[in-house]
Amino acid sequence: KKKLKISGRELASVPVQVFGLDQLQVLEMSPERESCLRYRMELLPPEISRLRNLTCLYVDSNNLKKIPAEIGTLSHLERLTLSNNSLSSLPPEMGALQRLHSLHLANNSLTELPASLCQLRSLTFLDVSDNKIGTIPSSIRHLEKLETLLLLFNSLESLPEDVCLLRNLHTLWLGNNHLRSLPARFGELVNLDWGCNYCSCNFEGNPLESPPPEICSRGPEEIRNYFLSFHR
Repeated sequence: KKKLKISGRELASVPVQVFGLDQLQVLEMSPERESCLRYRMELLPPEISRLRNLTCLYVDSNNLKKIPAEIGTLSHLERLTLSNNSLSSLPPEMGALQRLHSLHLANNSLTELPASLCQLRSLTFLDVSDNKIGTIPSSIRHLEKLETLLLLFNSLESLPEDVCLLRNLHTLWLGNNHLRSLPARFGELVNLDWGCNYCSCNFEGNPLESPPPEICSRGPEEIRNYFLSFHR
């Protein structure tokens, strides 16, 4: 088998037989999104390292409290979904997942964006919405391929200037944080589709006082118009 889905309301652990499937590429242990269910699995066992050929691992909507360091040995992993769990931290070994391009961490209890995640140079999608994150490390600038960054419903009071170096960003969601200002170079994120796709970027739910000066003087007209309407 190269793809395996394990389901059940009472799922509390990974069946040991799974770890013998050394050719497995896709492992899914998440309920259907529409079901509103949660499974009961609290730990992802270190034996997950035996599945060296995994490219996709889906463990949303469980009760995971910890991710083992052995996750870093899954060198072929391209997609990892850990949303809707009870994670308060992530192992630094995740920084070794150099093929990872999609990482879902929404609705956990993370208080910071681990610096090790900023080593994931192939990452194009990162969702850390609905956590308790208060700061973004300046090392985020290393995520040069990042196209989508979702930071809704966190505790951000500021953004580092380094965010403005993510020139491939097409989608940036910042709603419902504590932002009072944006970096002066924010207008350099020229790939944000302000005019045609309102969902490309949003700030609702922040106590923003004014747009950055550079946006007023040199930023795209769509950005200036957005702020004019936003502050009326």
